[in-house]
Amino acid sequence: MKRKVGALEKIEADHAALRFKIKRDPQSYRDDFNNQWQQYETLRDLFLQSPSTQGTGLADLKDLVEFVSHVADLYPDLCAQFPSDLQQILLQHHEVLEYELRDKMVGSLCLLRNKDVIDSVALLNTLFPVLVATPSKSLRQLLFTKILSDLRSSNVKTTNHKLNRTVQTVLYNLLESDKESPKGIWAVKITRELWKKQIWTDARAVEVMRLAALSENEKVIAGGVRFFLGGDKEREEAAEESSDDDNVDMAKLKHQAGINKKTKKKARDLKKAAATVKRKEKKKNAPHPLNFSALHLLHDPQGFAENLFSKHVQNTKAKLQLETKLLVLQLVSRLVGLHKLTVLSLYSYFLKHLTPRQASVTSYLACLAQATHSYVPPDVLEPLVQKIANEFVSEASASEVAAAGLNAIREICVRQPLAMTDTLLQDLVMYRKSKDKGVMMAAKGLLSLYREVGAELLHKRDRGKDASMGIRAGTIKEQRYGEEAAGGIEGIELLEAWKEDERRKKRIAAGLDPDGTDGDSQLDEAEDWKKWELESDSDSDEEGWINVESDGEDINISDSEDEDKGKPKAKKAKLDSATPAPNEGSKSAEPETAAAKQAQISKLLTTTILTPADLKQLKALQEQTAINAHLPSHKRAAMLAARHADEAITAETIEAAASLGKKNTKEEKIAMAKADRETNHQSTTAKRKAKKESEGKSTTNKEKARKKNFLMTLGKAKSKNKRSLGDVKKTLQGHIERSKRGGKRGNKGN
Repeated sequence: MKRKVGALEKIEADHAALRFKIKRDPQSYRDDFNNQWQQYETLRDLFLQSPSTQGTGLADLKDLVEFVSHVADLYPDLCAQFPSDLQQILLQHHEVLEYELRDKMVGSLCLLRNKDVIDSVALLNTLFPVLVATPSKSLRQLLFTKILSDLRSSNVKTTNHKLNRTVQTVLYNLLESDKESPKGIWAVKITRELWKKQIWTDARAVEVMRLAALSENEKVIAGGVRFFLGGDKEREEAAEESSDDDNVDMAKLKHQAGINKKTKKKARDLKKAAATVKRKEKKKNAPHPLNFSALHLLHDPQGFAENLFSKHVQNTKAKLQLETKLLVLQLVSRLVGLHKLTVLSLYSYFLKHLTPRQASVTSYLACLAQATHSYVPPDVLEPLVQKIANEFVSEASASEVAAAGLNAIREICVRQPLAMTDTLLQDLVMYRKSKDKGVMMAAKGLLSLYREVGAELLHKRDRGKDASMGIRAGTIKEQRYGEEAAGGIEGIELLEAWKEDERRKKRIAAGLDPDGTDGDSQLDEAEDWKKWELESDSDSDEEGWINVESDGEDINISDSEDEDKGKPKAKKAKLDSATPAPNEGSKSAEPETAAAKQAQISKLLTTTILTPADLKQLKALQEQTAINAHLPSHKRAAMLAARHADEAITAETIEAAASLGKKNTKEEKIAMAKADRETNHQSTTAKRKAKKESEGKSTTNKEKARKKNFLMTLGKAKSKNKRSLGDVKKTLQGHIERSKRGGKRGNKGN
């Protein structure tokens, strides 16, 4: 009997067992909890008298803190003071606390937050000051993780705007109060992580990072600038990773559930997977949220760019390292090019750094190209282009230097073609005859650019056929400063050429003249309304042409062809430029042909309804063009092609042409050989087998027999060798008979 009483007393003293009992029946064990609570208060008072003393009661206090935090929500009247005790101890004595007790108190506060004993504001007001002030690296890592976890869980169901605004205000005040302190790096880390997880996507978070970029501490500056340069890319990569993690193969799970043993765990897994698939489908059908880039959410990009440049780059008192200064310069040039800002002092700053002896000179060239746009005055850019040509592009320069200089000039002229003079351009184009492949390709890229945007600056022999005929026809004119191209549908000329090709093919198949116009309506009438929808719809009872009256005239609108009845057709036009009629000697025919094509495109955009089939075809043509541009034969042209204004230019872009003629070193060849050796070269059978295993499909009996232990198959092998010819004959006959009746079960019908 004494033993049993002792065992019961031991169980009562065990906090885990008592916690379990209290959760089942809180009122019955109230007195037991009260005893533990009094013991906690005693140990707490002893600890507060001398927090730095590492006594034996710390282990008991740690156990009691954990015990009380698990059941504090069941006795709110007794434990009303418990959260404030933990907050006070952490805030006042976190530097002298024993690390296990300190971590336990942090975990207990987070547990109280999960049980809704305290709210997120109270938790963050406790953890964040400790995060900023503590010298312990392990505690900082723990607090950083807990703060992010709480903010993420608070925004799971719906966006908690009140909490987000409160935390953003705290981070903003931290950066504003002391701009020289390194404490602001935690504001940068928290904001960047929440931006990557798409928890904070508003302009307030961008404002916090703007203030960090204008700080006076180098680490904080670098963190804020890197956010603007790479934060959006991180967010896209994180979204792709999360979508990949949610991929669930329902066919595989159902197959396994059907052939394996039925258990409750497998049923739960299948149910959970079905819920994941359903949630993913719901997310796929939901409207896409508008996630704007951080650079587009800036309130005053002009003022931000000017402050960044004057404070960190132009200021001689700013003692930033070259790497950090280049980061700031990249951000300034990115803002100038993206928002088309005017910071004229930026270009005079570049003038003294554009020499081959400058460290990281390709980064400076990339920044200059990135800061160029159509509203930059050509008078500002001409000295820069001239200096690059003088310093980099010469017969005495190395091939890598000349290629980088030519490529930088091309990137500048893509964005502002008026920065080039005819004399300089004709000199640079002569380098296309260079023996070095990189220099030759860079010069050819510059030549092909000006054949499109400024052919009048080239010699007649360098203009090419299309540009020469375009100048003669008047379709290619000299570009003026500030002139913008008229808007339209991107890639509409691809659809126009495709339509023309289809029309010619149909006329050839019908035995008609490919360039004629008679009989087009009969050829098109059967196909017109089949292309209105991507999938056939038998409910539509409208057929034929639609006559739309405009200003007393009938405009024939077709869904798949853009030809008008009874009107003469121009000759087939080339895709890239306005091509005149075949008779080049007739000068009067050229303007007429150009005007006819211009009218044709104008009619396609203004009077022709583009059906879903046309839009689908346009998308396919654009994709095909993009694929062709990245084929091996067009890869270099794609790399040297003009990029979108939103895309950044890096030093690798400037060095791309120089890498063409460069041979791999011995170390690079060894690294490539090792990488190729590590590649898993499998046969087709092995790949098929691996695919079947990944899909959860079973193998054949013959494949399973190969993996069996040799002793398991020894008897069958012996009996197989001992069979007589008669036995073999019977086996083969039985096999034939079984196959005739449909296998062992006779699955064939009678």
